[in-house]
Amino acid sequence: MPSHARPKPSRVPRTLLRAGLVISAAGAALAAGGAATASAAPAAADRTDTGAAASGLTGALLHSAAGGLGPVKNLQLDPLANTSVDPLANAVSTQIADFKPVGTTLLTGTLSKGAALKDLPLVGQLTRVLPG
Repeated sequence: MPSHARPKPSRVPRTLLRAGLVISAAGAALAAGGAATASAAPAAADRTDTGAAASGLTGALLHSAAGGLGPVKNLQLDPLANTSVDPLANAVSTQIADFKPVGTTLLTGTLSKGAALKDLPLVGQLTRVLPG
């Protein structure tokens, strides 16, 4: 198509983009100003023992990871598994000459049967390291 016959691009989207960028920059400046005023020096009575705070934080992280990762490892990854509309159940395979046939069920078979994260071939071994 010749260049004189091409439709001219409208200027509305570019104008809206510029207005959005200006509003975003103004919002970031307001947020930075609010953070600067909020980070004023605390009073001397607000000081805490950093060793006790670090020990409490470490304990909380360890206990939450131990209890929180157990259900994730047992969660079914494919919500459509064992249904008639599961796209991972559609397998494609091919065989060349007298070699072994190669298909997609090697990769998607465990997921389409309702496998969890711990049941996957390679990742399942890595999840044994995780707590829970």
